[in-house]
Amino acid sequence: MQTHISFIIKTCFFHLRRIASIRRYLTPDACVKLVVSLIFSRLDYCNSLLAGLTASSIHGLQRVQNAAARLVLKKRK
Repeated sequence: MQTHISFIIKTCFFHLRRIASIRRYLTPDACVKLVVSLIFSRLDYCNSLLAGLTASSIHGLQRVQNAAARLVLKKRK
């Protein structure tokens, strides 16, 4: 399962970097739609299988979610 989680994290951060590079040209609504469709849809896919995992396994997915929220809201860490 750790391999699957690592792949999800890797692809989500790839898409976040790509969205961040065009963020200044997007409206806030368009940015939200991109993040939901590209990031949160990947995080939600088969999330019932992630229910019993340890906190350290899920920590990377939480980092992706936090980075996506910062991107949409234009906030820093």
